[in-house]
Amino acid sequence: MQFSQLVSEGVKSLSPYQAGKPIEELERELGIQNIIKLASNENPFGFPDSAKQAIIQQLNELTRYPDANGFELKSTISRRFGVQPNQITLGNGSNDLLELFAHTFVSEKDEIIYSQYAFIVYPLVTKAINATAREVPAKNWGHDLDAFLAAINEKTKLIFIANPNNPTGNFLTESEIDLFLANVPNNVIVVLDEAYTEFTQANERLDSFKLLQKYPNLIVSRSLSKAYGLAGLRIGYAVSNPEIAELLNRVRQPFNCNSLALTAAVAVMNDDAFIEKVAENNRLEMARYETFCQAQGLEYIPSKGNFITIDFKCPATPIYDALLREGVIVRPIAGYGMPNHLRVSIGLPEENDRFFKALIKVLT
Repeated sequence: MQFSQLVSEGVKSLSPYQAGKPIEELERELGIQNIIKLASNENPFGFPDSAKQAIIQQLNELTRYPDANGFELKSTISRRFGVQPNQITLGNGSNDLLELFAHTFVSEKDEIIYSQYAFIVYPLVTKAINATAREVPAKNWGHDLDAFLAAINEKTKLIFIANPNNPTGNFLTESEIDLFLANVPNNVIVVLDEAYTEFTQANERLDSFKLLQKYPNLIVSRSLSKAYGLAGLRIGYAVSNPEIAELLNRVRQPFNCNSLALTAAVAVMNDDAFIEKVAENNRLEMARYETFCQAQGLEYIPSKGNFITIDFKCPATPIYDALLREGVIVRPIAGYGMPNHLRVSIGLPEENDRFFKALIKVLT
């Protein structure tokens, strides 16, 4: 018996998600130390002491199930963003939420629209439920919203938009998103995936929760893995109109968010000083990356995230492998259809210096 014959056609075509190489794996492979990882868009500061103290206080309660409704975290999100608790759905990271949206609203008869060079979980989710994927060609490495509108048909059920986009860093303005949503039929769900929104400048950041008041078919998804530094705890949230949230919570696993993640999320969402420090480091170091690329004659995609994608104009795998031997882990993105590019997460100044030095060595 070949068990692959028992699964759906969509699952047969799936390949496992390829995460960034762990530091420990590279240590085992090459036997080198002092490795830096700039591959997975993680927070270079770790997570703040406020979250650490909250976790310590929660340790004695780990024999209890977590709060399935996430009351304290929902209350924190509600106060911070002026939304109602019954609009919020919690997830085991935003990936969990993306899968939840598809399972709730999409069947095998339906279509999901997303952009070329968009987050690779979108096609994975689509294939897993055996829905039809409509990948819209990118415009300048980003979302072509006019082409999105042209792709909508009677089978379209869900649209994924990452803003800023991963792995290219492209950014859509609030007016662009607003105009797009005004032209999307109200029976099509639009997911605005804002995993990197905290790295945008305050004066350009979307007031996406305000858009929810105009567009009841909108879901806004956010992550606490990036700016908030809780990638290892897996926690994210979505905000939508109450009817959509109620449907999502029918499908959501009741204990999908563990107790440590819930309590750490409350602490870090109230730690404005930490988030400001993270965002400021990203702003300053992103400018250094741009200056470095310009000085070295390297093309890059301007990014509003906490990463920058560099175009080497040739297959990037040998450059990636050579950087590994220098103890620097970055992210090859051939799986996104970008074999000449490497995505580099913005680290601390000393980590970025290591990357600059290693890349110059590799390229000379």
